[in-house]
Amino acid sequence: MKRLVAIACALALALSLAAPDARGVEMARGLVFADQDGDGRRGAGEPGLPDVRVSNGREIAVTDGDGRWELPVRGDCVLFVIKPRGWAPPLDDQNLPRFHHVHCPAGSPALRFAGVAPTGPLPASVDFPLRRQQEPDRFRAVLFGDTQPRDQKEIDYLAHDIIEEVAGVNAAFGVTLGDVMFDDLSLFGSLNAAVARVGIPWRNVLGNHDQNYDSPDDARADETFTRVYGPPYYSFDWGPVHFVVLDDVYWRGRVADEDAYAGGNYTAGLGADQLAFLGRDLALCPPDQLVVLFMHIPLTAPWVEADREALFRLLEARPRCLSVSAHYHVMAHVFLGAEDGWRGAAPHHHFINATTCGSWWSGAPDELGIPHTTMRDGAPNGWTLATFGADGYRLAFKAARRPADHQMSIFAPEVVARAGADTTEVLANVFAGSELSRVEMRLAGGEWRPMEREEREDPYYAAMKALEEGDTPPPGLRLPRAGKSPHIWRGLLPADPPAGTWAIEVRETDMFGQVHQGRRLVRIE
Repeated sequence: MKRLVAIACALALALSLAAPDARGVEMARGLVFADQDGDGRRGAGEPGLPDVRVSNGREIAVTDGDGRWELPVRGDCVLFVIKPRGWAPPLDDQNLPRFHHVHCPAGSPALRFAGVAPTGPLPASVDFPLRRQQEPDRFRAVLFGDTQPRDQKEIDYLAHDIIEEVAGVNAAFGVTLGDVMFDDLSLFGSLNAAVARVGIPWRNVLGNHDQNYDSPDDARADETFTRVYGPPYYSFDWGPVHFVVLDDVYWRGRVADEDAYAGGNYTAGLGADQLAFLGRDLALCPPDQLVVLFMHIPLTAPWVEADREALFRLLEARPRCLSVSAHYHVMAHVFLGAEDGWRGAAPHHHFINATTCGSWWSGAPDELGIPHTTMRDGAPNGWTLATFGADGYRLAFKAARRPADHQMSIFAPEVVARAGADTTEVLANVFAGSELSRVEMRLAGGEWRPMEREEREDPYYAAMKALEEGDTPPPGLRLPRAGKSPHIWRGLLPADPPAGTWAIEVRETDMFGQVHQGRRLVRIE
């Protein structure tokens, strides 16, 4: 009899947990708990965690003293826990965090690439396990711009060009800033297996090439991405920093013209639900906390204007905020001000990260068969090691398979005549330089002299494009056309230099106080 009563009580509890509220809105309920044995299930003695945030992608609930939460569910959605400091969600065998529950009762519509399988009705309790971890006040993260392989061969390029040297890095987590794939979403698993070899938890931002192009609208365009990675936007804390992953790709639907490239039918935007989530999320963060936003499309791109303005209004009161993107296949530091619609007391720093695929794995192959894939701003492909802390952040670029001090290229003639040497131009492409960099040059150990920043084409890149357009082009995919690089500095040699072979030295002190140097030999005759 007691057993029957217990079963009846359990059934009644299960029905009540998934039951609609008084307004007829279906409610999701669950628990956030300390997964002390790491098995992903709540066992005896594993307490619920209070004051943890959980979201349905629009609203945010905070767990009570027993770790319980409830949220309304309106149609398909992803429920997720907002990782608090000192706690971590489980990782799967590809080092992908599992902090979410996809609610899609009927499953995704038929798409070229598989979406979400039918999940059925809400469970009686949607529970999120978290385990304790140490999170110091200062830590590092790895930032990849577009990995964007077309096929398995290009996944192999990424493995040998980037992942082999990043593996074992001392960092808390890594992020790929969108365009994880180049249209063929069936290869997500193979790419994830390669990136997992870095050996740290890895998060992925939705890019325009990660969408289901056969989706009729934006609501279904991320079905495959969601199946593989979870919610396309969410937030988490790590150490003293609050991170927000945004989905800023707005899909406009199928392309009717069969000759048009379907993947180009998008713009940048966030939408009402995401903006509502972000507003509520930031309202729960201390006003002086460092907030870092990860997105794919830069804030300088064409956006749904109302969405960009709404995003700016949410961020402007925060004195400590950084946003990071990729997408453009160049590297640039942008400081948004009043002319951009930003109303904050100080300009907003938006960093466009270098891409790991460079110029889409193009250019002549090297001795290992890997394309040099130089970006159109003249910078090599590579990645960024970011240091974060309560007092701010620092960004350090690393060129693929190059020494850590390879931070610039210097262009000058091979031979310079002594007479009129002071009219000889020297160009320095400082790959991660910005308008806040101080760049100087000297010849033969002489006096350091300032150089001036100019936006212009990189001369080495222009020479490579000229070779491609000649009668005997090099092998490999054609590079994109050159763009004006925002990180080139110009200087002139001193008058009447001594004859001989001398070093032109260039020194950059960047916005973080990091000093980089480069040199190029020149013959003076």
